[in-house]
Amino acid sequence: MPEDKPDSSFFSDNNYTMADKLISKIPDGPLAEKWTKRKSEIRLVSPNNKRKLEIIVVGTGLGGASAAATLGELGYNVKVFCISDSPRRAHSIAAQGGINAAKNYQNDNDSVYRLFYDTIKGGDYRSREANVYRLAEVSAAIIDQCVAQGIPFAREYGGYLANRSFGGVQVSRTFYARGQTGQQLLLGAYASLNRQIAAGTVKSYPRHEMLDLVVINGEAKGIIARNLVTGKLERFGAHAVVIATGGYGRTYFLSTNAMNSNGSAAMQCFRKGAYFANPAFAQIHPTCIPVHGDQQCKLTLMSESLRNDGRIWVPKKMEDVMKLRKHEIKPSQIAEEDRDYYLERRYPAFGNLVPRDVASRAAKERCDAGFGVNETGLAVFLDFKDAIQRLGKQRVAERYGNLFQMYEKITATNPWEEPMMIYPAIHYTMGGIWVDYDLQTTIPGLYAIGEANFSDHGGNRLGASALMQGLADGYFILPVTIGDYLSHKFAEPKTDTSAPEFDAAEKAVQARIDKLFAIKGTEPVDAIHKKLGHIMWEHVGMARTAEGLKEGIEQIKALRKEFWKTVRVTGTQYEFNQELEKALRLEDFFDIGELMAFDALNRNESCGGHFREESKTEEGEAKRDDENYMYVAAWEYKGEGVEPELHKEPLVYENIHVATRNYKD
Repeated sequence: MPEDKPDSSFFSDNNYTMADKLISKIPDGPLAEKWTKRKSEIRLVSPNNKRKLEIIVVGTGLGGASAAATLGELGYNVKVFCISDSPRRAHSIAAQGGINAAKNYQNDNDSVYRLFYDTIKGGDYRSREANVYRLAEVSAAIIDQCVAQGIPFAREYGGYLANRSFGGVQVSRTFYARGQTGQQLLLGAYASLNRQIAAGTVKSYPRHEMLDLVVINGEAKGIIARNLVTGKLERFGAHAVVIATGGYGRTYFLSTNAMNSNGSAAMQCFRKGAYFANPAFAQIHPTCIPVHGDQQCKLTLMSESLRNDGRIWVPKKMEDVMKLRKHEIKPSQIAEEDRDYYLERRYPAFGNLVPRDVASRAAKERCDAGFGVNETGLAVFLDFKDAIQRLGKQRVAERYGNLFQMYEKITATNPWEEPMMIYPAIHYTMGGIWVDYDLQTTIPGLYAIGEANFSDHGGNRLGASALMQGLADGYFILPVTIGDYLSHKFAEPKTDTSAPEFDAAEKAVQARIDKLFAIKGTEPVDAIHKKLGHIMWEHVGMARTAEGLKEGIEQIKALRKEFWKTVRVTGTQYEFNQELEKALRLEDFFDIGELMAFDALNRNESCGGHFREESKTEEGEAKRDDENYMYVAAWEYKGEGVEPELHKEPLVYENIHVATRNYKD
C-alpha cells in the first residue's frame, strides 16, 4: 500500500532512515529465557558503591513511586519529584478495575504465555515480543509484592485472591480491590516510598515540576525544576534520570486523565535527543460518562470491569431512539426484543469483553448510524438488569458498588434502576519515549518507565495492564537494568549543578516563562487548549483520514501562532500560579499534537487505536499493512521549526503467528 504523505517536505525520502541509532539490547536465545539471560549479563553495583550514586526520579505514580522506593531500598541516593502536594494525588489512583497477572488461580488454563499472547494480539502486533513476555513473566511477582504490602485484594470464600475478566481475553486474570485498585496499589507504593524517605535514602520534592533535562557530554545529568509554591527555578544533578510522568492524553483537553497530567517532561527529553516512539497510538476507552456541557474540563471513566456483568446496547428502532432523546420513555421501558446488544451480535466469542479499541469503534458506528441514546446522539447504554437478576443486588454491589455510587453522583441517574450511559473518550497513550530492553532511552543515563515509554502495548493496551506495567517497571525491571549503566559511574563525582549546561538550561526555561508573561493577551489558557482539543478529537481522534490529518496539522500550526499572540498569563512567576503551569504545558501540547498527527499520517494503515478510514475491511474492522508498517516509528527532534527525522525499529515475531485479530469466534 503506498504511503500517503503531506504536501510539505516533512516526509521527504531522506527522513526515512533505518534504525541506525536504535539498539534494542534484546538478548538472544529462547523467549522464555531472555530476561534471565539479560539479568545474568548485567553488571552489578556493590552496596558501598550504590551509596555514592544519585538517581533522579520524576513522577510519583505507580511507576515512579515503586521505582524510587526500590532504588532507595537498594541503597542508591534518590531524589523524587512530585508535581502535586503528595504522591497520593498521582493519576494512578484513578485506575479502578484491576491489575493483570498470570497466576491461574481460577484454573482456567491461564499462563505466562497466554498473557503474553493476549497482550501482543490486543496491541495488534505492534509491540516487541521480548518486552511483552518479560512483562507477563514478572506479573505474578507483582501480586506477591502487593499482598506482602497489605493491599486488600478481593478474595474468594476459601481465601484465594479473586479474579475477574477484562477486555480482549477469555480467562479471569485480573486482581482487584473492588473499584479502587489503583488507589490501593498506590497507597502500597506510597508506604514503601515513605519508608525510604524516613530512612534517608530518598529525598522527596513535592510541588516541583520538571521543565528541562540537562545533558552533559551526551549523558543525562540532571533537571531544571520549578518550585510550584515559590516559583523559583532550581537545579538538581544526578548520575541518572528516570522519567515516570505518565502519558500525554491531555493533549485532547477532554480526557479521563487528571488535570495535572501532561506530556511536558517527555517533550523536554525529546528536544534534548530522546526519540519519541509511536506518538499516534492513543487509546480511546469505551466506557466513559459522555460529555455533558461546554464548560466541562475533564471526563470520568467508568471501569472496564463493568463490562464483566454489564451489557452494552442501543435500541433497534429509530422511534425508540427519538423518544429517549425527548425523554418520552425510559430505557427500562424498551422491550428486550427491541434492544440491539451490538457487541454480542458482532463478536459472539468475546461479546462485551472485546478490546477497548474494538468496543469504542463499535459504539461510534452505532452512534454515527443515528442510534445514540442521549440528546447529542453520542451515548450508548451499559445495562446491569440481567446481572442484578442473576447475581442479586448484594453481589453486584460488592463488586461495583462504589462505581454505581460515583455514576449516580455525577449524572443524577440511579444505575440500579436505569442503565448507565457511556461513550468513548481519550484515556491512555501507548506511544511514548523510545526505550531499549533496559528501559534506557537514546540518551545514555536517561530512563523512561510506565506510560511514559512506548514499550509494551503496541497499538492498543488491554485493560488492567497499565498498573501491571507501571509496577513491573518500577519494582522489578528498572532497579535491575539501571545498575548496568551505573556500574561504571560510581567513581565519578556528584554532578556539578554550576556547570555551563545547567546555566544554559535554566536560562532557556526562564526565557520561556518571560516570553509567556510578555504577551499580555486576552485569551485564557484553557480557552486555547479547548480549541486544540477540538482539533485533535476531530482530526486525530477515533477515525482518521489523510485529508483530515493534513487539515489538523495546519490548524494546529495556526492555533500555535494564535497562542503566542493572544494568550494571557495572569499573576507572576514567583507565586503559586496555575495559569503559568498550564501555559507552559500547552506549549508542549502543541508540539505533541502535531507530532501525533504527523505520525498518524505517516502510518497509512489501521492498527489498534490508530484507525485510518482508508484502511479497513468490508466489515469496517481495522486493516493492518504488515508489509510496510511492522515497525516502531521513532521520531528524532532536529530543532525548532525543523522537521523531525523518522527512524524505524523493525518488529520481528518469532514466537507467535501474526494474524488478523479475530474476536468473533
